[in-house]
Amino acid sequence: MIRFLLRRLLWFVITLFVVMSVSFVLMRSVKGGPFDNERVLDEVIQRNIEARYNLDWPLWKQFLQYVGPINLDDDGARWFVRDEEGFHLAKGLHWFQDGKLLVQDPGVDAFTGVLAGDFGPSFRYKDWTVNEIIAQSLPISALLGMVAMMWALSLGISAGIASALRPGSKLDLSMRLAATAGIALPNFVIASFLIILFVFLIPLFPVAGWGTLRHMILPGFCLGLVFAAYIARLTRTGMLEVLSQDYIRTAHAKGLAPRTVIMRHALRGGILPVISYLGPATAGILTGSLVIESIFFIPGTGSHFVNSATNRDYTLSMGVTILYTVLVYTLNTLVDLAYTFLDPRIDLESK
Repeated sequence: MIRFLLRRLLWFVITLFVVMSVSFVLMRSVKGGPFDNERVLDEVIQRNIEARYNLDWPLWKQFLQYVGPINLDDDGARWFVRDEEGFHLAKGLHWFQDGKLLVQDPGVDAFTGVLAGDFGPSFRYKDWTVNEIIAQSLPISALLGMVAMMWALSLGISAGIASALRPGSKLDLSMRLAATAGIALPNFVIASFLIILFVFLIPLFPVAGWGTLRHMILPGFCLGLVFAAYIARLTRTGMLEVLSQDYIRTAHAKGLAPRTVIMRHALRGGILPVISYLGPATAGILTGSLVIESIFFIPGTGSHFVNSATNRDYTLSMGVTILYTVLVYTLNTLVDLAYTFLDPRIDLESK
């Protein structure tokens, strides 16, 4: 167990560094920047903005500062001034009017880097840091994800067991068709249909917003339905394999009630494929769904992630990417640990 965890910790460091490096290079390889827009800025303003966020540094220096915790800006913030002598670099933070220097400040501290737990300031959300944005939006996405996961597990496992107990029957066929439809249909189509049904035709839930249990049920169901379809198919496959095992036939031969055989013996091995799927599925749910959050106007992490990509908000995009990486890796490790409790035959040291 200890060797397994130490190996996973080593690979976690390597994986995180690779993800950070690739994301950093890809974000800055795309044309355009966080401060490019239809309005052409004055050259002084453009260069001052870039200097404030150290975007005028070489890429290797920006990357080292982002990893941190090193403040490579020993001279403080660099600002550019254009006066009678021309366009030149001035150290410190300046306020100027009509080309004349008014106030000078000792400088602005750079953020201390990911290793210090600081993702830096957001380039697009003024007066907000990435840590503050994640701290505000992640609990909302997590709560929505918990509701979605409860829907996914309850519907998926129930449908999978019912389908596996009567293979080839009409019930099995209908469950498989429903699971296929759940996987094939985009969640915005499902959400739109359910909004028409349960908001306008049968007004049971509010159409948008966040804050009460009634706001969580419908978007959680729409978000969890796709995952429920996958879980149903995995549960059916796992249960069909387990139900054909010798120890299940032995349990029936001993006179155990069918319910006891299914719930106590078959289900434990039948949901192993589901446990493997729950790692990345939980991470995907927790980080939120842009479509669902946009339809129901939920201020979660998913919307910030896509907005950061479209707005070239480098620090916010990197922060959410690292968050997702940590969630996926941690949850997959917990899944492997859960395997040993569900099936003692599995040896972690061989993983």
